[in-house]
Amino acid sequence: MIRARDLLSLAVLSFCVAIPAAAEPASAHKAAPKKAAAHRAPGESKKSAFDKATLEAYVRHMGVWGPQISVQISDPVPSPIPGLMQVEVHATAGLASQKQTFYISKDGSKIMTGNIYNINKNPFQNDLDKLKTTSEPSFGTPGAPVVLVVFSDFECPYCKEEAKMLRQNLPSAYPKQVRTYFIDFPLEQIHPWAKAAAIAGRCIFHQRDSSFWAYHDWLYDHQAEITADNIRAKVLEWAKGANLDVLALQHCMDAKTTEPEVNRNIEMARSLQVNQTPTLFVNGRRLLGGISWSDLRQIIDYEIQYQKTAHNAGEDCGCELKLPTPIK
Repeated sequence: MIRARDLLSLAVLSFCVAIPAAAEPASAHKAAPKKAAAHRAPGESKKSAFDKATLEAYVRHMGVWGPQISVQISDPVPSPIPGLMQVEVHATAGLASQKQTFYISKDGSKIMTGNIYNINKNPFQNDLDKLKTTSEPSFGTPGAPVVLVVFSDFECPYCKEEAKMLRQNLPSAYPKQVRTYFIDFPLEQIHPWAKAAAIAGRCIFHQRDSSFWAYHDWLYDHQAEITADNIRAKVLEWAKGANLDVLALQHCMDAKTTEPEVNRNIEMARSLQVNQTPTLFVNGRRLLGGISWSDLRQIIDYEIQYQKTAHNAGEDCGCELKLPTPIK
């Protein structure tokens, strides 16, 4: 859901969002009653959601999407529910994007949004199939019954608070039951040094995977001191004290060697329709924005008990690509 009216209002949100909504002019609100009455005029032809211009105007009004937001509407295809057609609406504003699925009645008069579930599958299977954690930084026990996947941005202040909560509580509360993966999702349009930080983090991870988490914690601790101008110097200075190969790190950062990996994670986030940070998945269950430790603990405890009999999430949830072989 888009909750910001424009980029300037992001500071008051409880999370960092990836796509803004435009404020609608006051004059448009005043004109609305007359326009609505005109729509009900006798003899006027009925509108159809299968007409792309009609549907675009409708969803723009729903989302308060002004002209600075580009909207593309796919051709309708049969949906999983008989009697309904499915249309994808893709909105973009600069580097921000959001995709939403609409279901349309056969006569084109009704549209609806929502999730479709198959009672024979995990309710979060669609997202589980898209979560790929191979070669991503992680902490916790391999094979754990509960897997957390965090989409985060190093410049996002709310990501900083969630990161501290996870790092301070998970290892002691769940030494063997939880494994946590970090996925870069830098919101470049509002955070000027977030992608550079993500690229540097991947460089460090490849040089020594255990050092990534030291970098992760250090960067969030010093978030307020870092700018787009000084991040390179700050990271290299930190690397000296971390006993890393500073020259190799410098080359990796300057050449942006790991940028394709960061871009791959950004595309994964978009395929999951993640449009805000932090976004956390717990065995595929999506948790938007920040969450308190007490609430997260309730969800984890539930999943631990559930997985004792279900065995349809955790490390076997489709979060990693595995060959179909009987060899363990």
